[in-house]
Amino acid sequence: MKSDVTKFNKWIVILSIAIPLVVAILFGVKIDVQLPVFLPPIYATTNAITSLLLIVAVWAVKNKKINLHENLMKTAIAFSVLFLVLYVAYHMTSESTKFGGEGMLKTVYFVILISHIFLSIAVIPFVLITYVRAITNNIELHKKIAKITFPLWLYVAISGVVVYLMISPYYIR
Repeated sequence: MKSDVTKFNKWIVILSIAIPLVVAILFGVKIDVQLPVFLPPIYATTNAITSLLLIVAVWAVKNKKINLHENLMKTAIAFSVLFLVLYVAYHMTSESTKFGGEGMLKTVYFVILISHIFLSIAVIPFVLITYVRAITNNIELHKKIAKITFPLWLYVAISGVVVYLMISPYYIR
């Protein structure tokens, strides 16, 4: 068991560093492809669904519906991965949209955006550690870190939707 945990720890570190680095690198890659759909409302929807899945998963575990909780959490992870793929695909094929609001609204937008970006990076190891503790049946430690992971991940998912809603009037289609 100790070697399995060590192996997972190495993957957690690798993925926690690699995912943000790959995303940053891919942001610099532009490909001249017109996507058949406009991705921002689609990837914002994946964030909204992730938020709902997280909330229902917490309800499920509090009501001792462990299998439902496990399935909801795996689905939330899948939707977060789908979000990331769609988000990167959009930014590789489209120019970034500038926020057009002014004054206090612009300040609010950037506070939410910057906190969303930083916490979306910070939450990666938390999600991975929480998941590994669950699949290795280390439930007490899983519960402890889940109390930190849940609000961070929920904030990232909800703030992603808020950022989309705030910038959506400025998209050029």
